[in-house]
Amino acid sequence: MARVLIVGCGCRGEALARALVADGHAVRGTTRDLSRSADIAAAGAEPYLGDPDRIGTLMDAVAGVTILCWLMGSAIGENAAALHDGRLRMLCEKLVDTPVRGLVYEAAGSVGEAALARGLEVARDAHERWMIPLEVIDVAPEDHDAWLPAARSAVAALLA
Repeated sequence: MARVLIVGCGCRGEALARALVADGHAVRGTTRDLSRSADIAAAGAEPYLGDPDRIGTLMDAVAGVTILCWLMGSAIGENAAALHDGRLRMLCEKLVDTPVRGLVYEAAGSVGEAALARGLEVARDAHERWMIPLEVIDVAPEDHDAWLPAARSAVAALLA
């Protein structure tokens, strides 16, 4: 099967990790907080300390990865909007020279409509410019019963 990198492996990321591991995939999940590593490992994913606000800290996590899931729809903090603009654009530029062959972008969440719209624009531009296959999760993250199947389907579509 494939290796999937979940950037932003909080509660939703952990749920997705469990589902993908059940499907036979290897999963790596990022966290900014080392104390979250045990929760990520308990979900069946390999924990990786990396900060999506510092793209360089994520690049070693990309090794051997086929699909990258950017789950920043409900990111918090003063730089949350930048994760859907400059940081996402920088990540996509760097993905061109990696084994990653698909991007799942979370286009719904509490970060704000403007940031999510910008992120979707950045992701679609990367798809067109560098032919990075793209799937979008547009289900509200608070709708857990719908979000997880949508995220799982997005990964499966990129692998099909």
